[in-house]
Amino acid sequence: MNRIVGIDYGRKRIGVAVSDPLRIFASALDTVPSAKIIDYLQKYAQNEVIELFVVGYPLNMNGAPSEAAKDVDAFLPLLRKRFPGIPVELEDERFTSVLAHRAMIDGGMKKSERRDKSSVDKVSAAIILQTYLDKINSKN
Repeated sequence: MNRIVGIDYGRKRIGVAVSDPLRIFASALDTVPSAKIIDYLQKYAQNEVIELFVVGYPLNMNGAPSEAAKDVDAFLPLLRKRFPGIPVELEDERFTSVLAHRAMIDGGMKKSERRDKSSVDKVSAAIILQTYLDKINSKN
């Protein structure tokens, strides 16, 4: 069954999340070094059909792209070039790190585990993807 992949792009690490086949729930999948993300996604695509990429897009409070948006803007052409048949959607990622920390606390994760930034990245990717899924499912 087809999957939607959520991406929380960062200069050092990229959080990856995936939808369930019915596109209802997002699950944190992994955190990957930025330099290895394309290889990681290509390996994932060998076993699963990727229907869509949802990439978190960093915006300021006024809705304008933040400084970090330049990094995402540089990544998007590479993603589209390597996966030309898979569409890419952007999703506002404001507050995802805060929400990720809250989710980890509410889930009972120990403080030492919450300090691991790779955990925050993949949970943030899941929040970005879940936000997108909730939006498309509310339209249906």
